[in-house]
Amino acid sequence: MPETGFARYATWARARRLLREFGYEQTQPDRFYSALAEDTAQMVAACHPAQLAGATVLDVGGGPGFFADAFTRRGAAYLSVEPDAGEMHAAGLDHRTAIRAQGQHLPLRTGSVDVAYSSNVAEHTDRPWEMADELVRVTRPGGTVIVSYTLWWGPFGGHEMGLTHYLGGHRAARRYTRRHGKLPKNLYGVSLFPITAQAGLTWARRQTGADLVAAFPRYLPHWTWPVVRVPGLREVAATNLVLVLRKT
Repeated sequence: MPETGFARYATWARARRLLREFGYEQTQPDRFYSALAEDTAQMVAACHPAQLAGATVLDVGGGPGFFADAFTRRGAAYLSVEPDAGEMHAAGLDHRTAIRAQGQHLPLRTGSVDVAYSSNVAEHTDRPWEMADELVRVTRPGGTVIVSYTLWWGPFGGHEMGLTHYLGGHRAARRYTRRHGKLPKNLYGVSLFPITAQAGLTWARRQTGADLVAAFPRYLPHWTWPVVRVPGLREVAATNLVLVLRKT
């Protein structure tokens, strides 16, 4: 499978930097999401065959708005879709380019955007591939579809519940609640669902309206990318899978 231009950015230095930033997700979310937004914009720009300047970029699950600045700095016309009103207003940012809607039913015309992507959203819906189908539908021919998601069997599959998700999702949630005196934000079976690399690869390869052009671990250095080709191992070692498709 051909690689994207993002490979040259996938270094050890980047991996270490992002791992350090993940430690601030709960305590300093502004810092964490700003860093993640910049990295995401760089990834999308490298995976799209044309310049982002002047392109329409759709972000499904855009959250509180940190990603907008990262894309507009690159000259893109940014539009986000977010189903959760609480998430949209969590950071008090401007939402003039945001739509409240479900990813499985995007209120956009077929073939209306140049890039459609979803970053770390698929594991939070029980119908991820319906959402992914919608990303393909709204993308123009020649455009780029990117789906990136956290793998359940990887070390970050439990999100804030840590490695306890290996004991089972419901048990991990109960342990978290006992320890912290509150439910986890990402509650198993409600806002967090088990999702695999195999499911995503199967969905992408069965697409009739788009071709899979790349699949790689999002946060790992480039030399580790072949792990995606190894069934079983990729479910744990890849941690977060990126699927890049070109609309036909």
